[in-house]
Amino acid sequence: MSRVQLALRVGDLEGSIAFYSKLFGTEPAKRRPGYANFAITEPALKLVLLEGEPGQATVMDHLGVEVESTEQVDTATRRLTGEGLETLMEDNTTCCYAVQDKVWVHGPGQEPWEVYTVKADSQIYGTDGGGTEVGRPENCCS
Repeated sequence: MSRVQLALRVGDLEGSIAFYSKLFGTEPAKRRPGYANFAITEPALKLVLLEGEPGQATVMDHLGVEVESTEQVDTATRRLTGEGLETLMEDNTTCCYAVQDKVWVHGPGQEPWEVYTVKADSQIYGTDGGGTEVGRPENCCS
């Protein structure tokens, strides 16, 4: 199963969790400091909430397509590259409290899209690529 991902940067994480729990009739699948995600079945959606600055208006952080396997990420990478899009691959990266394989592309308005698979859970938010832990959500997903 694939599902679209919408990652929002929110100024009130707890208020946003309460709102989206009511809107979609489900609690977050994962909660960590400054982070929550919802794995919604209908409609097929992975909603990610990233804590922003207090009081800021909610903004789109990035978009994605969650797939089931690394092979599907590789297939997407070949297809996107074949379509002439510039791709950035990340294998075994830790981001959003998960170990992932992913490929990034940017739309014409510079909106970041990722095609990714979650390989394992992680207790840290992310790494900077050199293995050093990053603590703020803006350092990982874009």
